[in-house]
Amino acid sequence: MSVDAAAAAQPLWLFMYHSVGYAASDPYRITVTPDRLHSQLAWLRRRGLRGVSVAELLRARAVGRAARLVGLTFDDGYRDFLDTALPLLRGHGCTATVFVLPGRLHGSNAWDDDGPRKRLLNADGIRAVAAAGMEIGSHGMTHLSLPSVADEVLEREVAHSRARLAEITGAPPTGFCYPYGAVDERAVEAVRAAGYGYACAVSPGRLTGQFALPRIHIGERDTALRLRLKRKLHPWRRRPVPSLPAPAVVGEPR
Repeated sequence: MSVDAAAAAQPLWLFMYHSVGYAASDPYRITVTPDRLHSQLAWLRRRGLRGVSVAELLRARAVGRAARLVGLTFDDGYRDFLDTALPLLRGHGCTATVFVLPGRLHGSNAWDDDGPRKRLLNADGIRAVAAAGMEIGSHGMTHLSLPSVADEVLEREVAHSRARLAEITGAPPTGFCYPYGAVDERAVEAVRAAGYGYACAVSPGRLTGQFALPRIHIGERDTALRLRLKRKLHPWRRRPVPSLPAPAVVGEPR
């Protein structure tokens, strides 16, 4: 089996995080404590694994060097990524992709009806995350479920968010992340047409591919034992991503 064929036969391992901090209430299970994130990153490193951005993972996969890499993603672009998650990632020698919402630069997670409210990164925060070596991706403008929106809204959420992030960071983002993990063929085509190099989903099923990469939710309950089980079950729960060229990463910081 060739290197490319062997790589394509292995499902990519992508972790999906959201917020890092302490929360008295967490109805949507989007928060991990700093202690838990530290222990999860340490678990990876003890096994010779390293967390990287999705763009770095895809580039490594294209040349058959992704076996010891795990993609780390943080959805929604919470301010606590800059304040809390970033120092922990750097301490463990990891990078990550942060999917942000340029239409909510001075807002919060208002789409979560039950709260709690969490601050989102503003433009300065996004630039600071990029300057620290993390990859910035788009999560749409305002966190809408794309399969249900009108064509003009879909274009704004996908294409306009990319243009807005290019204004903020100086380069268009390579990656997109579907809010709520909701994806259909129309959304995939919109992402491709907007010029992104890849997109992340959650469980895209038959749409699995470079524009619908599946991810595993990682939460506060994921101790070392649960991570071992998730790793063992991963090849059976996720279909392999077809072997495709690595994306041209024009938006990743140097």
